[in-house]
This record gives sequence, C-alpha cells and structure tokens, in this order.
Amino acid sequence: MTLSQKCQYGLRAVFELSKRLGDGPIRIAEIAKNQAIPIRFLEVILNQLKQGGFVESRRGSAGGYMLSRSPATFSVGEIIRFFEGPLSPVQCLTDTSDETCPVNGGCAFLPLWEKVKNTVEGIYDEAVFEDLVQKERIAERASAEPDYSI
Repeated sequence: MTLSQKCQYGLRAVFELSKRLGDGPIRIAEIAKNQAIPIRFLEVILNQLKQGGFVESRRGSAGGYMLSRSPATFSVGEIIRFFEGPLSPVQCLTDTSDETCPVNGGCAFLPLWEKVKNTVEGIYDEAVFEDLVQKERIAERASAEPDYSI
C-alpha cells in the first residue's frame, strides 16, 4: 500500500503540531515551512483534520491550529485510516466491501492477507506521535553532540 501525498502531508502536519504542543495555536505558514508542505494543500488538509476532530483552530492575530488531544493518543494508523481508509491489502477484508469473493471462502490466500493486514495495522497503530517527537529530539541531540574521535 502506497500512501498518498495528501496522507503524508496530513501525518507531517499532525507531527508538527505534536512537536509544538503547549505553544498555543500554530500558524499554517509555520507548519508549511517546517514540514515542507505547500500552503494551499495544507489549508485543505488542516480543514479535513479539523472536520475529523483531530485538530482545532483559532481565528485572529494569535490564531492558528493545535491538536484536539494529546499526541500520546494519536496513532499514525488513525491518521492513515482517516485519509486512506482501511489498511487492508485486499478489498475482501474491508468492513465496507460489497464484493462477493469468486472463491467463496475457499481462498488459499485469505490467511496471508489477514496476517499482512494485522501486521501493518499493528505497526501503524503502535506508532503514536508523542513517541515520534521524542525519537526526533533524541536524534537531534545525538547529532548536535561534538564528536572528538580521530
């Protein structure tokens, strides 16, 4: 499964807001600059995230966007599902599938598809934005430390 550019931008926007938790509302221009997202796309994405209940906005000179809840409660999987839909490798495993399987339950691949789906969901759902922010901060500190080796 390849994630759309829109989904990747959405993930990066939530990540930036997670990094800036406690800073108050963050302006679109700051998010766009820090995460290399075109402003026009970001406006649409943030509006969708707002409608989805992931972010809140404030108007005015001190306005901008902020997360609607703690980054410890946002998983990468939740945001991906919001933009992309189910994380299933095949349509027949989705809850919304109206397709009738021509193999009619005798599919030799079904256990494989279920394993792939469960593994991918597990990886994405275990990744919460608070952890991603912490990992970035640790990496930044490690790269900022002087190296005195010869």
